[in-house]
Amino acid sequence: MLTPYINAAMRKAKYRVLGGKEGFYGEIPGFPGLWANARTLEQCREELRSTLEAWIVVKLRHNDNDMPTVGGVNLNVKLSKKAKVA
Repeated sequence: MLTPYINAAMRKAKYRVLGGKEGFYGEIPGFPGLWANARTLEQCREELRSTLEAWIVVKLRHNDNDMPTVGGVNLNVKLSKKAKVA
């Protein structure tokens, strides 16, 4: 479930060249505050993917149910009142 979500999100990524030989900037529309920058486009893609993975972990850990549905995958978890988060 995570791999299809991450792959679908990465397909939405937008990149741009930064001025002054500063490399590349990448972001994924619909994922507020999620961005990366690196010297090369490939490094930027890798950094963006890593940042996305960490972002997902934090959202799930904090039961933050405002993640966008991507590629038909919804990672938002609804816990019953009886369920406990470790």
